[in-house]
Amino acid sequence: MQPNPRLVAILAYDGLCTFEFGIAVEIFSLARPEFDFPWYEHRIVAVDQGPMRAMGGIQVLADGGMELLGDARTIIIPGWRDRNAAVPEALITALRQAHARGARLLSICSGVFVLAATGLLDGHGATTHWRYTSELAARFPNILVDPDVLYVDSGQLITSAGSAAGIDACLHLVARDFGTQVANSVARRLVMSPQRTGGQAQFIPTPVSPTTRSDLSRVMQWVRERLHEPLEVRDLASEAAMSERTFLRRFTEATGMPPKAWLQHERLARARELLESTSRNTDQIAEQCGYRSVESFRVAFRNVVGVPPSVYRERFGREIEAKI
Repeated sequence: MQPNPRLVAILAYDGLCTFEFGIAVEIFSLARPEFDFPWYEHRIVAVDQGPMRAMGGIQVLADGGMELLGDARTIIIPGWRDRNAAVPEALITALRQAHARGARLLSICSGVFVLAATGLLDGHGATTHWRYTSELAARFPNILVDPDVLYVDSGQLITSAGSAAGIDACLHLVARDFGTQVANSVARRLVMSPQRTGGQAQFIPTPVSPTTRSDLSRVMQWVRERLHEPLEVRDLASEAAMSERTFLRRFTEATGMPPKAWLQHERLARARELLESTSRNTDQIAEQCGYRSVESFRVAFRNVVGVPPSVYRERFGREIEAKI
């Protein structure tokens, strides 16, 4: 039987992490009448037999057992009941089989310990909540653990940091399937900012004053209105009335990423929107997004998005019904 390309299987287990589970249900299970194309289908898949209790005293009823994983293109692992709790052999086998037939596996927060137990992450990059990254690296030395990012996309395997970063990882998967405009529409319905880039730092230890945040928000909006200009960090610092060194430090403290990386993210986000929604050619889009040459734009786009602009447009710049 061929897997259902639209089916998302969300694992449920005794001791379920309620918030992480809710993220997956909200993004993949909620009806989307605002879209005129088919959305995902979903199934709640029971890892354990008998009553399954979630944090907060909730009991969860599943649509079936792990046999449902055989029909899913995407499997979500919303945390795990305890990092040191053994992962059932039946689940390990089912996930390995799903991966072998091409399913995508996405873990949120401590769910990475389930993926790690399967051995599928060996040799791949991964992340988890910043409190657990050292433990993950020590227990599974063959995994390339990155403690400083919100999520890691290794193709079929996506791992996210602490709970809220799971929203970003799920929205990233939506963007892979439907494009950034659709992912941003889902984010707006969640009343949150557009999906953050995976490379953004997950933990910012230094508090920043509200005044500084307000100043930086103004500068960021100023930049978004001028992405067609060849802006440099010194231009942003000048607009903020700071020295370049001070601006670099305060921007990174407030956002978790250097201003140059943020500027690149904004340029490429605009480029993806233009590729999806306009007929402008690559040269025009490169110019409108502030790149000095079309070749530098193509290189940056492919490095970050994973495909050339032409392939991205071919996938997301037409009718969306057949995209997943």
